[in-house]
Amino acid sequence: MAVNDECKLKFLELKAKRNFRFIVFKIDEQNQQVMIEKLGQPEESYDDFTASLPANECRYAVFDFDFVTDENCQKSKIFFISWAPDTSKVRSKMLYASSKDRFKRELDGIQVELQATDPSEMSFDIIKTRAL
Repeated sequence: MAVNDECKLKFLELKAKRNFRFIVFKIDEQNQQVMIEKLGQPEESYDDFTASLPANECRYAVFDFDFVTDENCQKSKIFFISWAPDTSKVRSKMLYASSKDRFKRELDGIQVELQATDPSEMSFDIIKTRAL
């Protein structure tokens, strides 16, 4: 599975320049490569991010999560989320599962990985807990 160069470039912008809050990626099955589906602007929220994931199709996503530690320090962590809802096609789930590690290696700087099959598995509280 190839990875479109745009994926790496936009991820670097998210990581270094904080130009984006999140990026949603999809596999283009015809071209056999991972492409960008949506770029979330810095002012967008976690709710905007979860709303941009389709209810019955698999996706990869990265989310730049800002939080304050118990010591009152402002921090940020980059999450890699593998979204594979139970309602998606089996073939699609297999394709995303088999391509995930290779794609993740292309994105240098991911700090936390999360796999979710329904919205409750990636709630804001879970993200917050995993960040700390």
